Amino acid sequence: MINYDNQRVGVFVDVQNLYYSARAMYESYVNFGKIVETAIAKRQPIRIIAYVIKSDAPKEQGFFDALANFGIELNSKDIQIFAGGAKKGDWDVGIAVDAIKIADRLDVVVLVTGDGDFAPLVSYLKENKGCRVEGMSFGRSTSAKLIECLDKFTDLDAEPKQYLIR
Repeated sequence: MINYDNQRVGVFVDVQNLYYSARAMYESYVNFGKIVETAIAKRQPIRIIAYVIKSDAPKEQGFFDALANFGIELNSKDIQIFAGGAKKGDWDVGIAVDAIKIADRLDVVVLVTGDGDFAPLVSYLKENKGCRVEGMSFGRSTSAKLIECLDKFTDLDAEPKQYLIR
């Protein structure tokens, strides 16, 4: 498929998904600015939203500020800590709801995640909203089911140095 300069693009970034993939596979951090630049690809950005979990880590606010400096909107929520000490924090439902709410104003939805739970969302956006749906993530940690249903997949493993900060 061809990109057009006037395509309206929404980018939805699952920060935790990319963060943990980069840490596990490359012992590096993600260059979210470069990812957004690639996702937009000279098209018209309508919304760029990163979904983060607050954990009160020492450098966390600096990271959130850096995302905002790239022009990325932040949606954040606190990490859940359960009685046994287990921790949980994900934005799957929030990302899906936002993508569906905004889809009527978009030509292209870019999901920056490797989570296979988003495959039904991809199908819904394509079939019911008429959106082209693209994905970006590290291919080695991306669900094959997700890749299969996307219109385009950008594998960050193909050029990791471009998308990582050591």
